[in-house]
Amino acid sequence: MAKKKYLSGGKSFPGGAYPNASKYYSEDEEISLMPAPKTVYIPVVQDSGGVWAKREIVVQAGQAVKKGQVIATITNWNTANVHSSVSGIVKGIEKRSNPNGIKIDHIVIENDGKEDEVLLPILNDPSADEIIERVKEAGVVGLGGAGFPTHVKLKPPSPVDSLLINAAECEPYITCDDRIMQDLTEKFVEGVKLMAKALGVEKIYIGIEVNKPDAYHALKKYETENFILVKLKKKYPQGAEKQLLYASLRRKVPVGKFPGDVGAIITNVHTALSVYLAVKEGKASYERVTTITGGGVTRPANIWIRNGTPLEEVLAHCGGIKEGEQVVKIIAGGPMMGSAMIDLEPVASKLVSNVIFMTPAETFTDKPTQCISCRKCISICPMILMPVMIDDCVEFEDYAGAKAYHVNACIECGCCAYICPAKRALITSMRIAKDKIWELGL
Repeated sequence: MAKKKYLSGGKSFPGGAYPNASKYYSEDEEISLMPAPKTVYIPVVQDSGGVWAKREIVVQAGQAVKKGQVIATITNWNTANVHSSVSGIVKGIEKRSNPNGIKIDHIVIENDGKEDEVLLPILNDPSADEIIERVKEAGVVGLGGAGFPTHVKLKPPSPVDSLLINAAECEPYITCDDRIMQDLTEKFVEGVKLMAKALGVEKIYIGIEVNKPDAYHALKKYETENFILVKLKKKYPQGAEKQLLYASLRRKVPVGKFPGDVGAIITNVHTALSVYLAVKEGKASYERVTTITGGGVTRPANIWIRNGTPLEEVLAHCGGIKEGEQVVKIIAGGPMMGSAMIDLEPVASKLVSNVIFMTPAETFTDKPTQCISCRKCISICPMILMPVMIDDCVEFEDYAGAKAYHVNACIECGCCAYICPAKRALITSMRIAKDKIWELGL
C-alpha cells in the first residue's frame, strides 16, 4: 500500500519511540455502521472508576428498556451513567470477562429490533452549566481509553486558559479519531467549541500528528487565532497528556500534578464528538467508533458499534480471520498500552477504541531473556526514569527502592518494553511496583 505523504515540521518532546504506525490497514476506511446484535451484554464498568467502584444497576430482569435509557447510574465522582444500546427486554445480569480478563457484571438485553429511543432535549444555546449537566446525563467519558468522566474534567478545581485536543492518535494501528476528523469534521469541531464554552476558555489547540494530512486539511478551514492547529512529530507517546502538553504549548506538568494545574484541560477527538451528540442531538453515549484492524482480519474497518456487542460478532461482521493467516494475539486498544485478550468473550464498550488481530509477522512471541544492561530503556523513557533499575528492584522485592526511582511517575506507555532487546516485561514490573507501594503504604 502506498504510504501517505506526511505534513512537514512537527513539535515534539524528549525521549519516546518510533514504532511502525501500521495505520495503512484502516486509515482509508470511512466510518461505517454495524447493525445492532440480537443480544447485547453491556458492561457496568465503562469509566475510570475501575472494577472496585460500585455502580447502581437501575433495571431488573423482565423490564422493557429503550435505546438511550439509563440502566446503571453514577455512585462515585469517577464513575459515569451507563445506557442501553438497544430497545428490548432485560434478561438479567451476567458475569463476563472484560479485556483485562476480570469478570465483571454485564446487563444482558435482548434486542426487540424496534429501535425505540430515549432522546434528551436538544440544547440550542446552552450555558456552561447546562453543557456540563448534559454531558453528565449522557454518560460521556474520555474515549481515548482512560474513561475519565467528562463532566468532572469540564469543572476543573482551578482556573484554566486553554483546551487542548489530543488528535495525535499516536498508538500504532488505531485510526478511529483520524476518520472522525475527516468524516464528521463539523460535528467534531462544534463539540470542541462546546467544551471550550463549558470551561470558559477562548483558546483551543488541536494537537495532531503529521501522519494525518487529510484530517489536518479538513480542519484547516476552521483555524482562527483561537482555534489553533499544532503539528506534532510522528512519535510515541505523543498523545500522553504531559508529553502532548509540552509539545503543543511548552508547558511542563510537575510530578504529582495534572495539566489543569498549569492552565490546560486535555481531552480527545471522540470525546468532543460525543459532547456534540449529547448536546445538539440529545444522544446518550451508548455506541462509539471502533477500529478493527491487523493483518489477521479480512476487512479492516472503522465502525459505529453498539456498547455490549460481542467482539466475536464484530469480527464476523468484518469477514472473520483472513484466509491463510494465523492470529497469534488479539489486543483491545493499541499494541503499546492495550490489553492482550485470551479470547473474544469481551464486548465492545466506551473503553474499547480498537481491536487488533495480529499475525506472527506483527508481534513478538518469544520468551524474555536476561537484561543485557544496554540501558536503551533509560534513553527512550519520556518521563526520564530508569526502568531497568525499577525492574531490578521488583525482582528483589525492594519496593522502597522502586519508589526511590520514582516508579509512581511512570505513565505505563510501554516505550521501555518496546525498545528492550531482551523483551523484558518492564511494564509489568512498573505495575507490580506501584501496586506493592500502595499495598505496603510506602
